[in-house]
This record gives sequence, C-alpha cells and structure tokens, in this order.
Amino acid sequence: MPTRDRQTELATTLAGLAAQDAEFGVVVSDQSDGPAGYDTPSARAMLRVLDLAGHPVRTGRHLPRRGLAEHRHHLLSHSRARYVLFLDDDVWLAPGTVARLRTAIGELGCGLVGAAVQGLSYWHDERPDELAPYEEWHGPPQPESIAPGTDAWRRWTLHNAANPAHLARGLRPGEWRAYKIAWVGGCVLYDRAELVAAGGFEFWRDLPAEHVGEDVLAQWRVMARSGGAGILPSGAVHLEAPTTVPNREVEAHEYLAARAGAVDQGGWGS
Repeated sequence: MPTRDRQTELATTLAGLAAQDAEFGVVVSDQSDGPAGYDTPSARAMLRVLDLAGHPVRTGRHLPRRGLAEHRHHLLSHSRARYVLFLDDDVWLAPGTVARLRTAIGELGCGLVGAAVQGLSYWHDERPDELAPYEEWHGPPQPESIAPGTDAWRRWTLHNAANPAHLARGLRPGEWRAYKIAWVGGCVLYDRAELVAAGGFEFWRDLPAEHVGEDVLAQWRVMARSGGAGILPSGAVHLEAPTTVPNREVEAHEYLAARAGAVDQGGWGS
C-alpha cells in the first residue's frame, strides 16, 4: 500500500483490511511531506489488529519521491508472495473482498483481477449509457491489447461514479461475476510472476517524477500477456477524498508512446 499525506484515509483503509478473513501480509510505504500516515493513534490501532490476527505488518518511509511508478516498483521488489494486492490509501474494503479476489484469480487463471472503486455518493446517479460496454467473461479471460479509441478502451466508463455498485445489483450473496475491463483503479490483485514478466513498474526510469496512469500501463502489459478481469460485487468503496496528485499532465502510456515514436524517428536517444 503506497501512501502520502492521508492520515485519516489510511486509517480507514487499514480498518477495511483488518476486517478481511483471508491470509495476507501488509506493507505500507509512506511518502508524506510530514509525519508518516501510519504514525497516528487510529492507524497504529488498526495495524495492531492486523498483527494480532496473524497478518504480518511492515511499515516504512520511502524517500525521496521519484514518482508513482517508482513507488509501486519499490513495493513490488519487496514481495515474494504469489499474489500481490495493490491497494490505494483511500479505499475501504467490505468484508470478504480480498478472499473473493483471491478465489477469482485462482479460478480464472489470469494475470490480474480488480475490484473497481465505487463512489457511493453517486448511488442515486444512474448512468445506463455508461454501463452499455459491460460484458462478462465466460471462461478464463483471454489476452487483450487495450488502446485508446478501441471498443475495449470504452469500457472505462463502467467504473465511473457508483457504476460498479449498480452493475452488481441482483447478485445473490456469495455470487460473483468476472467482466471485461479497460483497467481497474485502486484495488488490483496481480499474479506476481505475470506482473514481473510483463516488466512490472520498471518503466518508472523512463518517466518524469510527476506522472499518473502508471497502474493503467502496468495492467495493459499484464493483460496483453495473460488477460485480466474486473470482479462484481466490487466491495471497494472510494473515500472520495481530494487527490494528493494534483499534477496530472503526464499520462504514463501517452508519454512513453511519444518517447518511443521520437526515438524511432531519430529523435530522442538517436
């Protein structure tokens, strides 16, 4: 879990993890400008709950900041687990979410599964047009190449507002569905070997420190190799806090595509 300047939200996120019944360890890596987000009474209490429940806990600072992708690369480099869950620091997980993700990736045999974050303040904001691209996987997810402007790209609307919650209406308790995605933000479980084979977040070295979309690019590379899926019900609730990444001018996939094009044409790196 990478975190920065989110003391209240981090404690809430840890509380969601503390209510899970799966087996997992927790690593929190902090890049706050001030005191570490995990060094508050509420966060420490939740870390103790996790520890006493048998979940190994590690916390630490990772400075200086070199960008979102480098932070994720740092976390991945410290994991040896078969599956790694990248969870943002502003997401509360309903009980059973981690177990459902673990069951899903095992049964589907793909590179990643995600629980799209849902903004429940939009519960009464129905958006049928944005749900139109919804399509379930019947059988194991197949490798896909996602790119802007394609039909697969247009699936991004599925995760707006409270759309994941609306899509999950009608599912029976204990039932889940796998569906086709453009990408998933906030809560993604990877097969670590597939993520590493796809390059992980090594591309951080080719990005400026100020960037966004590093998770999108990593997911696209994994899905191109071994497929991926979103899972309903999601169980991931976005806390709808202000972003801690205000500079969003550099999109990782756009920047690297432009950089590669410039090199091919004899520009950068020639």
